[in-house]
This record gives sequence, C-alpha cells and structure tokens, in this order.
Amino acid sequence: MSERKKLAQALFAPRAVALVGASGDATKNTSRPHRVLRQHGYAGRIIPINASRSEVLGERAYPTLAEAPGEIDHAFIMTPGESVERALEECGARGIPVVTIFSDGFADAGAEGAVRQERLVARARALGVRLLGPNSMGLVDIPGRVALTANAVLEMDALPAGSTSLVSQSGTMLGSVLSRGAARGLGFAKLIAVGNEADLGVGELVELLAEDADTEVILLFLETVRDGMRLAAAARKCHAAGKPVIAYKLGRSRQGEALARSHTGALAGTDAAVDAYFRDCGIVRVDLLETLVESAPLFAGRAPPALARAPRVAVVTTTGGGAASVVDRMGMLGLEMVAADDSLRAQLAALGVRNLDSSIIDLTMAATDERYAAVLETLLASPACDAVLAVVGSSAMFHPQLAVEPILRSKKSAKPLAAFFTPHAERSLTLLAERGIAAFRTPESCADALAAFFAWRVPRRHVFDAAAGSAATVPPEWPDGVPRRGRLDEAQALALFSALRVPTVESAIARAPRYEHGLRYPVAAKILSADIAHKTEAGGVALGISSRGQYDEQVRAMLTAVAAAHPAAHVKGIIVQRMEAGLAEVIVGYRHDALVGPLVLVGAGGMLAEIYRNYALRLAPVNDEEAAAMIEEVKGLAPLRGYRNLPRGDLAALAQAVAALSRLALVTGQPVAEAEINPLIVKREGVIAVDGLVVMKE
Repeated sequence: MSERKKLAQALFAPRAVALVGASGDATKNTSRPHRVLRQHGYAGRIIPINASRSEVLGERAYPTLAEAPGEIDHAFIMTPGESVERALEECGARGIPVVTIFSDGFADAGAEGAVRQERLVARARALGVRLLGPNSMGLVDIPGRVALTANAVLEMDALPAGSTSLVSQSGTMLGSVLSRGAARGLGFAKLIAVGNEADLGVGELVELLAEDADTEVILLFLETVRDGMRLAAAARKCHAAGKPVIAYKLGRSRQGEALARSHTGALAGTDAAVDAYFRDCGIVRVDLLETLVESAPLFAGRAPPALARAPRVAVVTTTGGGAASVVDRMGMLGLEMVAADDSLRAQLAALGVRNLDSSIIDLTMAATDERYAAVLETLLASPACDAVLAVVGSSAMFHPQLAVEPILRSKKSAKPLAAFFTPHAERSLTLLAERGIAAFRTPESCADALAAFFAWRVPRRHVFDAAAGSAATVPPEWPDGVPRRGRLDEAQALALFSALRVPTVESAIARAPRYEHGLRYPVAAKILSADIAHKTEAGGVALGISSRGQYDEQVRAMLTAVAAAHPAAHVKGIIVQRMEAGLAEVIVGYRHDALVGPLVLVGAGGMLAEIYRNYALRLAPVNDEEAAAMIEEVKGLAPLRGYRNLPRGDLAALAQAVAALSRLALVTGQPVAEAEINPLIVKREGVIAVDGLVVMKE
C-alpha cells in the first residue's frame, strides 16, 4: 500500500481510535467524540485514554497510550497544555500514524503559542506522525461511519450520505455546512476541519479527496490560503479526475487589508489576487455561503464551460415575479437571458407558448404537467441556450405535479439545470436533491451559483510546465547597477524593465547645479528620487517642455514643490525623457502577493487606473497568448482594438510587454515586491514605457 493510501486509511477509515483525554461526563465536549462515533455506527475499536478512570462510557479506559492494547491507527488528543506534547511522544512510541489535535493554545494563541506549534510539528516529523490541527474539530467520513469530531452538530439523529466532501478552516462551519445540507436533503462523503494547518493542510487533503472513491465534488470553506502552490496542484489533480472544487472564502471587503503603495497594489488587493489564483487553478468561487451548500449538484459530473461569448440562460416559470427576482440578479452578474432563435421559437409555439418576445417563458396561466415537461426538454436540447433555470411558484408546495415532477423527470444533461422555488417547499427541494438536481432557496444563491458556473475555467497550464527553454521560462538577467533592496528610483526601474526587454523611453539624468541633459526638445522632466512613489502629486513632473528656458523654470519650480511636499526625500537629480505620444496609456503591473504569489496586471493607464478600476489579473508569469487574453478582457482598452473605426494599437507589442514584466516571477529568489509601468504608451507600431516604479521585498 502506498504512503498516501496508508494516510487516507488512517485518517478516514481507522480500525482503532484512541481518544486521549476522553471524559465520561456526557455534558463535556471531551466526551462527544466517543458518543458520536458509537451513535453513527463506527465499527472499529474505541480506546479511551483517561488517567483517573478505568471505564469511560462503557468502554475499558487506560491511563496511558503505552498501556492500551493492539494497533491504533488514529489518536484524537483533547488534553490541555503541555500534556499534548507528552501525548504526541506516546503516539510516536506506539507507531500511531495520524493524530488529530482538538486542543487549542498553539498558533491560535499568539507568538508564544506559535513557537509551541513549531516545536510540536518538528517533533511529530521526527516521530513519523502526521498531524491534523491543532485546534481542529476533527473529521467525519459518513459512508465509512467515522464521526471523529467534537462538533455538537454530529449529535443529530442521522447523517445524510452523499458524494460531496468539505475541507474547512473553521471547525464550526463543518457542522454548519453539514446541518444546512441535511435540511435540504443534501448528503456528504467526508468533512474535515483543518484547524491551524500545522501539518496536514487544505492542499494535501484535497489531493487525498481527488483519489477518494466516495467524493465527486469538493467544497472549501477558507479564511486564508496557507500553501497556495500545494492547493493549486491539488485543484489541477481534481480537474484531471473530473471533480469540481468550489470555494467560499472570507475577505471580500477591503476592511483591514493593507494595500501596497503602487496603483497595482491598490487595484490588485488580496481578494482580487485570490480571485486570479482560483481562476488560474480551476477552483470555482462563490459569494454566498448558501451557494456553497446548495450548488454541488449543479457542478457534479460537468466540466468547465468553454464559451467565447456571454452565457445565455433560458428561464421557464410558473411565476413571473419569482423568475424576475432571479433574472434581475443574474443580469447584475453578467448573465444574459436567451433570445429565442427561429428554430426555438417555432418549437415553443408548437407547444402553445405565447409571448415569445419575452426573455422569460412564463407558463403561469397555462401550466400543465405535459406542457411544462415539454418546454423544459425543448430548452435542455436547444443550442440557443447554455443553461436552463426552472422557477416554480406556489405549486412547488401544494401541487408539485404541475412543475416539480416534470423537473424530476428531466433527462440528465451536460447543460446545467437549476431550480428555484419561491415558497418554502422543503419536500420538493429534498426530492430534487435526491435526484441530483440543483435547487435553491433564494434568488441570490441561485443567481450566484449560475454565475459561478459560467466563471469556472479549466486550470491554466502553468508556465513552469511549458517546454524548457521557451522565452516564457528563461529567468531574466538582473541588470548591473540596479540594487536588490529597497525602492528603486525611476532610472533604475526603467533599466530593469529594459533588461526584461520592455521598450523604454530615451532618458538622461540631469544633476545639480546646471541640470544638463543633452536631449532634443520637447522633453519631459521628473524628479529623481526613490523616496517619492507618486511624483505627479508631489509636483515633481513637467511635460511638453519645448526650450531650455522653459526647462530651467520648470526644474526650479519642481525642486521647490518637492522640497515642500517631501522635505526628507533624497533627490538624486532630474530624469529627463524624450516626449512620447501614442494612441493610449496602459498600466502594466507586477506584485508578489503574500497568499498566492506573483501576479501580473494590465489595465487602462495613467490617471484612469484607479478611477475606473478596470483591469485583468493573472498569476505570473504569463506568455504572450495569455497576455493577449488579458488585454481582451479590459473594456477600457477597447479603443486600441479598433472600436468604431478608431486607429488600432499594436496589441501584439502590448502583450509582449505584459509577458515580459511578468517574468519578474522567474528572477531567482523573487526579490521584487511590486513593479509598475504607468503609463506604457501604446502606438500604432510598438509600445514604450515612460514611467516606472519598483519596490523590492524587505
């Protein structure tokens, strides 16, 4: 048996479980794992470890693990303080391969606890023991009848079995998702609460679930991303196995988020970075917790859609208002309602459907079992739409034969089918869940799920997997004279961009006292200081200077303004550049995100960058083709694509510049924290960088 299979067996199918710190008092949390294991049919041996009792809840108890008989696959530690480390030593001595630590007081308890956790992990590795936790609520394998958890929800009478598994960074949410799913008739395979992720983390557990025969869809409840590379690899493995991964991650708001100092940092904050990361590795992101619970049937057995246009959804309903509540929300999320083509119109007319000009097929006054079923099947078969939404009014509760039963009889299709019931129709929702049909309680979660489905992408083939020696994978050489620490001044930044093969503006450095430069007029003059990130706001930029006299006047004014705005700044001189003009200004940025790693951004540049916040973001590096796809996403760059007969910019050169800057991710040690070209001027032929900012990692 492989090491991975041994780990999976010890985690999810242990033949014997030791409960270290088990209590015989049924009112205590430390008694719950024992009780729920037996309640839900665990067939293996339960070995309570309790130093002061010889019997716990009817089982023979032992004072130490050393005295417990037989082989033990999994230990669940609930003792406080330093006793956790002693219990780990006993686990190592007994050869127990997996330990779940329910106890808290480690990295969850500040710096001192983090040191304890590091020591614990180091010792576990030396002993050959894998850890789940600390601060973990445990795990549940419903088909295997293993409920090894202290979560109170597991005291429910029965656990609904299904093919959806959950990995959660919140122990409480394990119970919340399980109970909410059970209320809808949705079952689960495995549920794991990772706690502090000191050893076994989300990525490795998703890898195990990719190989799990009971799991078809994987849900993630995330507070952060701790090992982005491992989770990305696991998500790609799930895609190869045909198992969708759906994530709900906290942190959509900017509250408490420390933004970087560049425009790129302000645009590509942590949450935008996570969005790009999920897209890159094929993880679906949903906005609502309800969507996470309800959407698995929508994704199960399906692949990411590959549409070259906006997705189109057909809506059939017995309640116009109920359908409109979902349609309105879908429109806000970028989904279009289907416009019936001639073929579909003829088919629907033959079924007695009237008002074919409406975007909703409303059968409110004409619904029969046969007609609803026929319309539904027609839409599922029609190439005019990419998904079908069935909305049912009060009949879902009182007359399910009119619309619910036709949905139940619909044929399984590669085209997604979603249902929304306007009344509180629990029985009908459960019937659909049993048939594997996605049914939603609110218009918001229904729209969110459909939007998430159409935002789902095939994982991007990582550039490091490309053929060796390709331009995208060759690490760039660091230019001489450019430091690897601190913030670079503009001249150094432009030298770095030039080394990356980004065309840069002709420049000269003018120094006191005369500030000579040698360039032909007209020129631009800017203050040269690594201490001033945004020169325009500081009065440190003058454009379109046409003569020496004007130049001298502007330099004096600039030095005065900068001295007033930034009296402590070290000014090296003036950087003078040839004036450049083109069709548009573009921002191209790079940032190393603490959670997901290197990112590259392209958007409308200059002062428009933060005003319109219209940009495309990817994990870096990207190749020219991927950069071109990013450019296509940015609405603000439509004029460069020849919109309304405007002159077309050199988009190929722009894509090459985006790809070139993204190669900062390949520099040994990845020393760059932020880099930005703003603006990069796009011409009819070629592009040119006229301003730059680079900040190295601390």
